[in-house]
Amino acid sequence: MTDDHRSVLQSEGHGARSAGRNGRDGALLGLAIGDAAGWPARQHRSQLLPSWTRRLRRELDTFAETQSVTSLPVAFALNQDPGPLRFGPSDDAEWAAWTLTWLRAAGPGPTRDDVHAAWIDAVAAGRLPRGRISVATAADALRRGARPPRTGYENPHHFDDAAAVRAVAIGAWFPSPDEAAEVAQWDAEVTNAGDGVLAARAVARTIARTIATPTDLPRDALLAELPEATLIGRNVRRALTAVDGAGSPAEAVPLLDEMVDRVYSYGTAAAQTVAVAAALAEVSIRCGGPPIEAVTAAACLPSLADSAPGLAGALVGAVRGAGAFPESWTGRCRVLAGCCAPELAGADVMELMKGHVGEH
Repeated sequence: MTDDHRSVLQSEGHGARSAGRNGRDGALLGLAIGDAAGWPARQHRSQLLPSWTRRLRRELDTFAETQSVTSLPVAFALNQDPGPLRFGPSDDAEWAAWTLTWLRAAGPGPTRDDVHAAWIDAVAAGRLPRGRISVATAADALRRGARPPRTGYENPHHFDDAAAVRAVAIGAWFPSPDEAAEVAQWDAEVTNAGDGVLAARAVARTIARTIATPTDLPRDALLAELPEATLIGRNVRRALTAVDGAGSPAEAVPLLDEMVDRVYSYGTAAAQTVAVAAALAEVSIRCGGPPIEAVTAAACLPSLADSAPGLAGALVGAVRGAGAFPESWTGRCRVLAGCCAPELAGADVMELMKGHVGEH
């Protein structure tokens, strides 16, 4: 790291701490803000509306296709309370919050069995939030009696970033990067394998390490967990190299667009989203600009907009602190809608961090 990079991080890190803008809140708030910024958030939040609104939207989409109309339908609330469609976080923030709830219940030093039990109990009680394909597949396997890590490695979406999103909460919870990475692996192996588990370990370690040492760029901790021989390892290195000369996150967007996969039907592969998030966080921190710029830049890559903005926000938020984000965004993004986890409707993600392991 150059002296210029270090001086920027030192001033930001120390200033954030002296003003109470700590990295733990910054990581979670950054995730929630990024979650809200991506276009899929409206789709997820529309689950709080009657199903006919989504059916009609699909019919309008078909109409546009068949009639060669360029007016594309958006999520709407005809004769309904439009509250769910207001700007705010959705699935990623709620999964991080759900992870915090079982971390709080587990207490210090959870074991692998404790982590797996949280999932098994939630599935048995019907309290598991709606989630990605990896989550839905794992939940179905748990109901049939399968147990982790089989639920992860016999999973058609073992490579997705669902566990990486949950790892933001784990990294913010544990002050030890080693413990954060280990717990994230135990959590990840319920739903993921391969790149999916590597991504979770990398994100958890990076969040914990940068909170403890905000003078470190996230890339060091990330690369330590991502072997170059893996797809995610290659992609992260490629993304970091691609933006090496970028002067801002916005400038990095076209450079990263070159590596976006446009063949597969889902944009949640960890090897893609973590790579883009890492690169945009790197540029944002290196240039010293507002962290919100990393989030909005990630949202400009529509294929990856379901989670890359949130992961970018978490990585830069862990370094810069919660107070570095605009207050207007903070006020709208810290409270959950309950679109995936109804029990968490109205919960404040910042309040859920109270009592984290570092305070014990």
